[in-house]
Parts: sequence; C-alpha cells; structure tokens
Amino acid sequence: MAALLITNLGNTPLLGRGKVRDLYAVDGALLLVATDRISAFDHVLGSGIPDKGKILTQISLFWFDLLKNLVPNHVITANVEEYPQALRPYNDQLDGRSMLVKRAEMFPVECVARGYLAGSGWKEYQASRTVCGIELPPDLKDGSRLPEPIFTPATKSQDGAHDENISFAAVGKLVGADEAAELRRLTLAIYRRAAAHAESCGLILADTKFEFGKTGEGVILADEVLTPDSSRFWDGKTWKPGGAQPSFDKQFVRDYLEEIGWNKQAPAPDLPEQVVERTRAKYLEAFRRLTGREMDK
Repeated sequence: MAALLITNLGNTPLLGRGKVRDLYAVDGALLLVATDRISAFDHVLGSGIPDKGKILTQISLFWFDLLKNLVPNHVITANVEEYPQALRPYNDQLDGRSMLVKRAEMFPVECVARGYLAGSGWKEYQASRTVCGIELPPDLKDGSRLPEPIFTPATKSQDGAHDENISFAAVGKLVGADEAAELRRLTLAIYRRAAAHAESCGLILADTKFEFGKTGEGVILADEVLTPDSSRFWDGKTWKPGGAQPSFDKQFVRDYLEEIGWNKQAPAPDLPEQVVERTRAKYLEAFRRLTGREMDK
C-alpha cells in the first residue's frame, strides 16, 4: 500500500503545499487535497502514512456536517463527480481525500479551545499558573480537566515555525474587538458540542484548534476540523491526570524519532514499517470511534 506524498494535477494552478495539504485554484474556488505526508517537530518526514489524507478528510467532513447548524463552513463538495471536468483525469489522486471549498479571507489567528491542561498550556501553567493570560486554579496536573473550557488563541505561523500563544486582547488588536468576541464564542460553542460527541464515543477532546474565514455571508469554519492532526483526543477509560496522556495521533512517530536521537534538523528520516502501520491504525481507530463507521475504500 503506497502513500500519496505529492499531488500533480497537470495545468491546475498550484497555490502552495503545506505540511499535509496541497492547495489548488479551481474556477473561483479552492481545491484542498490532503496527502499522506506526516510531520513531526516542524519537519515533514521522508515516509508517509498510507490513507492518512483520506482519513483526515473523511473525519473533517463528518464534523462539518455535524456542526453545520452551529456554524457555516467552506465546503462546496467533496464528491469528485461534481468537480469541474478538467479534474476528472486526476480522480485517483482526489477521491476521498479532497474538498472543493469556498475562498475566504482567513483570520490571522489559530482559534484554540482547551478543556484539559496539556502541551504548551501545561508548560505555561507551570511557569505562571495562566494560559494565554487566563488565570487557572492552583494544583492542577498535566492532563487535568479545567473548570470550564477556555479560549487560548495563537499566532498563525507562515513559515513552519511554532505558533505562539497570545492573549484575547492581542486577538482584538489583530482583528477588532467584535470579530475577536465572535471567534471566541464560536470556538467555545464548537468545542462544547464536539467534546460532548467525543464523550459519547468514549473519547476525551482535550483541546483543538480551528481556522475561520470570512466571506460575504459572514464567518465560516474552514481548513480541517477536529482531526487527530488538529486535536488532542484521549481514551476516556485510560485518562489519568498527572502526566502525558496517550493520544490518537502521531505519538508513535514522535516516540520513534526521540528514540533514535534525531536532531530535529533537515533532512527528516524515514520511518520503519512498524511505526507507519501502528500510526495508520491509530488514525483509523479515531475515525471509527468518532464516526461510527468504516473508512470507504
């Protein structure tokens, strides 16, 4: 089973390649194609994870549909039979892993919601007992549930560097007070609904990040949403505050890279088959548990 690491859509204008997605311009819209590339420590690795792009796309489409009454989204269609005729020769690269989406003016912030203390939030809490300027109770542990979900925005890195946590006031300076308030409202509303669904599947949604854009119709949810690449999902049965929790993402990849002592500089190494297979299985498990169905072949 081969991983799709790069797309080639002939004369279709390529706007850019991210760590995972290739972005094309198509008849006034955008075409997002999720490849099987995988990144760790801000580097794209030499190996991909077969079907990862399809899994991420199908999870996003599940959530876009579940949340559509809460917030509009950028999806026009994900059915390749409804794409422009010029894309038909490339159906094998697009089917199941792409979305034709609306163009939008994207907000320059990552909209992060946290219901649990982990990652950069835990590091900041240890230093200052705050996250993005929000004061939290004393004596919380790594993995603790917060009293209520919080909005902890971050800068949107343009060069592959780490995003930096910022305060709500800083978001207001970037986008205006009214827009900042709306982004916070939407972020927390989506988080609460998604966390409730995850809980019904035996999963904890510890934290997640969203990207929003604006069209003539108002604010829309864009990019990917609530996948293991943008969200921290934990198994509710094994959750135990007091240390890092096993998550449904690329933890096997990170652990392997730490074990081999990679210096986190380019070029990034390839992954052994066992790490690839275990990572793919973890993404598939997240898909099955969240959606209640098997992946389309």
